[in-house]
Amino acid sequence: MVSERSRTVGILGGMGPEATLDFMHRIIALTPAVTDADHIHMLVDNNPHVPSRQAAILDDGTDPGPTLVKMAKQLEAAGADVLVMPCNTAHAWQDDIVAATAIPFVSIIDETVARCVEFERVGLLATRACLRSELYQAKFAAADKELLLPTDEELAEFTRLIAIIKTGEKDAAVGVAMQALAEGLCERGAQAVIAGCTEIPLVLDVGALSVPLLSSTDILAEATVAIARQ
Repeated sequence: MVSERSRTVGILGGMGPEATLDFMHRIIALTPAVTDADHIHMLVDNNPHVPSRQAAILDDGTDPGPTLVKMAKQLEAAGADVLVMPCNTAHAWQDDIVAATAIPFVSIIDETVARCVEFERVGLLATRACLRSELYQAKFAAADKELLLPTDEELAEFTRLIAIIKTGEKDAAVGVAMQALAEGLCERGAQAVIAGCTEIPLVLDVGALSVPLLSSTDILAEATVAIARQ
């Protein structure tokens, strides 16, 4: 069970709010607990007013870095021992967060890439801004592995689906459309597909594809539980 000296986790959330709640739920589900006291202490800044990461990267919009740094510092001051952020695209500002705080930051990008060691060719579903930032591409290039990306048409459809999910709509049709995008990467040779946006698991289960679906939400949740319970 979780000891009294387990680490308190600070979560930079709200990007989006439902994905943050889903991430927390997965942490709770992954924690072996008999009583309330066995669970992990989480401090959550569920801030949906972080400036748009998409607009900042794609359209020279307001820089979300200062807001993310402020959130991280407040979580640290409140007693967090480790920081996590269940939003892939926001990791474009990971260096700013790390430079401003003195506690460990567990990267959703690094943890997800680490799960891909057994695959030589991996597909990636992620936002246009995440792809523009090359958060995953740089890691795969360094590991000399092939990363398959959506076509422009697929990316446009993916953007549409994420916008729908963020409105709270998660019906079967959205899941089927998301599954079709992932299977398109499989048909081009992907041995696994990364769900590189934390809205994806809201409509697509890990067993939905003909190859492994590597949910960045699940992977970060597993890493969070492991480090909190060390």
